Amino acid sequence: MYKFVTATAIIFLLIPVVTTGQSACPSDVRAREPVACAELDKLVKEESEAQKEVDRLKGLGAGFASDIAFLTQKIKVAQANIKSKNNQIALLTRDIAVKQSEIVVLDGRITAGRQAIAAILRKTNDINSYSLAEAVLSDKNLSEFFVDIDTYASTEKALADLFAELRDVRAQTESEKLALNKKREAEASARAALEAAKKQVEIANAEKKTLLAINDANKKTYEQVVADRRTRANHIRAELFQLRDIEPIEFGDALRYAEQASAKTGVRPAFILAVLQYESKLGANVGRCNRPQDVKKWQDIMPGPLHYSNYLNNGRSCRNANGPCSYRDDQSAFVRIIDEIDRYSSPEGVPLSCPIVGLPGWGGAMGPAQFIPTTWELFKSKISNAFNIRTPDPWNPEHAITAMALYLAELGANTQDWTNERTAACKYNSGSTCYVNGRAGLGLSYGVNVMAIAESIQRDKIDPLKF
Repeated sequence: MYKFVTATAIIFLLIPVVTTGQSACPSDVRAREPVACAELDKLVKEESEAQKEVDRLKGLGAGFASDIAFLTQKIKVAQANIKSKNNQIALLTRDIAVKQSEIVVLDGRITAGRQAIAAILRKTNDINSYSLAEAVLSDKNLSEFFVDIDTYASTEKALADLFAELRDVRAQTESEKLALNKKREAEASARAALEAAKKQVEIANAEKKTLLAINDANKKTYEQVVADRRTRANHIRAELFQLRDIEPIEFGDALRYAEQASAKTGVRPAFILAVLQYESKLGANVGRCNRPQDVKKWQDIMPGPLHYSNYLNNGRSCRNANGPCSYRDDQSAFVRIIDEIDRYSSPEGVPLSCPIVGLPGWGGAMGPAQFIPTTWELFKSKISNAFNIRTPDPWNPEHAITAMALYLAELGANTQDWTNERTAACKYNSGSTCYVNGRAGLGLSYGVNVMAIAESIQRDKIDPLKF
């Protein structure tokens, strides 16, 4: 199977690149390692210059010579990216070690502070147990007794100071731990970009080698290569793209919708399609509810007016609520949506997601993008404005894809940074980040799988279409 791409055919894997005027080094790292940061800045600049040359070559159109020049320059850009990412990883690794050392020191201060507080409390207890009668009857004179009183006052002040210091150190420790987690995520992002760049070099080298094997005079052979590219592209466009709860559509249409949504939101088309594809897979594996053959109906799988009323009556909280409770009323929102669109005559029989067995939460997500009814209503006006329509439909592929892109953009995926995309996927699935308090969150496996699918879609389906 050919994977040839002409001068207009190859688009880069969306590796995070530092733009002009944006520093590759945070200020604290630059102050500590100015030489290494200067080298990283130089590498990023070289990569940017090489990218400009690629953009120039891209405009030359298809041709044997331009293909070779384009592939050569593309390899140069990827190699520059590899150098900068290796440099960035080295900096992050050292910075992580510094943060870990700082946390060890802070933990030591906390331990020492606790021990000092314990000692002061014991001293205070000794003084409290010493009465005036005991002072008169003891061998101590009164001046020694009043010295103990002064000591008591000073120990109380020292105790208050230590408590304040301990609170400050704890806050500083938590701040350093958060910073450490961010450094680790940045390192993971850089490593993912590094691996993507290595694959990019491997693919481009293979393409260049095959093209160089064609004699420049053998025009017929090159024309066959171009014809094979077109055949492959047509096959990709015609492939069916599975969507959850509705009929599949052609990949070409799915990509067009994703590209339109990307233009509005900044979220990568490959990432949008990866979330859609994984949702379709989950639909097959997790199952559906509310269909005629299903036992669980829509009233059973989503919170309704009673749940929301208990939430309001309990001071907008479900803690110790009297009866079923939820901060949202999905049932009423679902009925409104069904009434507004022309797709279904009633809520009965509409395919919805089931609650995940063994995990807290509800079901009731709708359509390919799996929006909860109340969340869909939050985005309704934005989707309507995007298409200049009155009523968007969660089961309409184009509407659903745009809604998904809008939501993913709000979750941070519009930065096109690997870590931010994975975090957005985790939040899209579970409502929380990939890591919670330093531990894997409920959506981590979802986020990891989505990123792998996005890379595959970009490499095997989107890139070959661009010529």
